[in-house]
Amino acid sequence: MTKKTLIKRYFITGLLIWVPLVITVWVLNLLVTTMDQTLLLLPPALRTERWLGMHIPGLGVLLTLLIVFLTGLAAANFIGQRLVAFWEGVLARIPVVNSIYNGVKQVSDTLFSPSGQAFRKALLVQWPRDGMWTIAFLTGTPGGDVIKHLPGDYLSIYVPTTPNPTGGYFVIVRRADVIELDMSVDEALKYIISMGVVSPNGSRKLDPRLLQPGNDKRRQAQAVKQQG
Repeated sequence: MTKKTLIKRYFITGLLIWVPLVITVWVLNLLVTTMDQTLLLLPPALRTERWLGMHIPGLGVLLTLLIVFLTGLAAANFIGQRLVAFWEGVLARIPVVNSIYNGVKQVSDTLFSPSGQAFRKALLVQWPRDGMWTIAFLTGTPGGDVIKHLPGDYLSIYVPTTPNPTGGYFVIVRRADVIELDMSVDEALKYIISMGVVSPNGSRKLDPRLLQPGNDKRRQAQAVKQQG
């Protein structure tokens, strides 16, 4: 092994150690700094700068968690529900604000509802054309006027882009063309973000029959299912 190769190898090894660490610290610092802004809600006399002479990072995180918990606790009773309904009624009367608030609320209710199925399952679908496979996430079933024009059983899915899964495509596909994966959403996200480099634990390679020419969609789906 030449000296140049050794230097390159050591440099790449150093990058593999520092890049994840630096990004992790940066994300945590961003979150803590943002959540520390909730300390501004406290009266100046109660802030640590007044009675300790210094700011203690992280106290805002505890305050934020406490506020969220107490809000949920208050909204769980009858009086809290009436207050929330009153507040939402006020926002509904404000132009522009009502559209933004209602849209965000519908999405958050769908994503964080314990009984919801949005982003609870990882799926294998053919995208962007037959014969090409990618990982998608179940978001629900079509509704409204859409379902009237789609005879049969369909699913609403989200196909994320790589390596940034926050961008993607909303697609409606037949249930028969979707394969449910025995893979958690976290594992699927890691697989997507790493562009297939980080394989889920215990995963297997695709059946070689998928690479053979002339396979139709049904045979391809059967080959993938038989792996499990």
